[in-house]
Amino acid sequence: MKIFKLGLLLLPLALLAGCWRIGPGRLELDRFSYSAAIGNSWKDEMLLNLVKIRYGDTPIFLGVQSVISQYSLAGTINLSGGWNGNSLPNSPWSWVTNLSGNAQYRDRPTISFAPMTGERFAKSMLTPIPPTAVVSLLQAGFPARMILRLSVQSINGLQNQFGFQAKAPPPDERFYQSLDLISDLQQNNQLGMRTTKDASSVILTIGETQDENLRGTAEALRELLGLDPSAKEFSVVYGAIRSGKDEIAMLTRSMLDVLTDLSGYIEIPSRHLAEKRAFPSQPAMNVAGRSIAPLFRIHSGPRKSDDAFVAVSYHDQWFWLDDRDIDSKLTFSFLMFMFALVETHDPVPTPAITIPTR
Repeated sequence: MKIFKLGLLLLPLALLAGCWRIGPGRLELDRFSYSAAIGNSWKDEMLLNLVKIRYGDTPIFLGVQSVISQYSLAGTINLSGGWNGNSLPNSPWSWVTNLSGNAQYRDRPTISFAPMTGERFAKSMLTPIPPTAVVSLLQAGFPARMILRLSVQSINGLQNQFGFQAKAPPPDERFYQSLDLISDLQQNNQLGMRTTKDASSVILTIGETQDENLRGTAEALRELLGLDPSAKEFSVVYGAIRSGKDEIAMLTRSMLDVLTDLSGYIEIPSRHLAEKRAFPSQPAMNVAGRSIAPLFRIHSGPRKSDDAFVAVSYHDQWFWLDDRDIDSKLTFSFLMFMFALVETHDPVPTPAITIPTR
């Protein structure tokens, strides 16, 4: 019994002593836990906004501005004693001890959110992606077919497909032919870039090679885009029409255009389409007899998939991206990267995690 009471006495003291290790002990756990939570919520928000666009709803982006996690550990110990005697004569007296204690551990996270609205929303969502950013992504090694299909509506007048065909001219087979040629040159390190001295524009360079196949690929690309057959460097500019044979005019999309295009690949329940709750599904792409694979696939059903990379509920249905669909996952992840790329640098604090160490 004495050992048990001693343990009760020491327990609050041990807990209080442990408070000196709360900060360092929780740092690693909290850093990765909050990072995973913020990342998962960002994926959910992105997919939900894609679905909302398809249903004619307004996309809302709510950014996490700060995460402040505060811990407290408190304890109390009460010890009292007294003599207890019997009222009978010659009865023995005994010492009685009362021991009590308690300890409290509290975690009170404070999370701040800020919606993207006004000028910040307009700049981030409605401003076309700069052609310099597109070329930089190509130079960084991101797949040309994915980058150009996502971010560019036309190259030297050759039209890309759009998710809602009523908003754009029909696609041009030559656009996808040019993607094949650019992809071949990229994979063989035949594409380069440099900026002008004033950094106002970017120059795309097609490398010289002794490989006959690659030389034929470069010549075919120049002919397809109407470029100077002898030129090695070309200015990349924003626009629908080039002004000369030494220019590549890219009519780039805004982030809202990109989201709208991708929302066309979402699988919508037939009942919702019949009730005109959502825009019609994106038809299978077939350009001049050539089948064009979709950029990604979002499935739907009354129940959430057990193997979903990301899933959200909307209008009594679940929408998800299959974790076994690596191409769709790459497209979705790159979409989130593009969203961060075009984010404006307004004086709004970036997400931060503050963990008191004591």
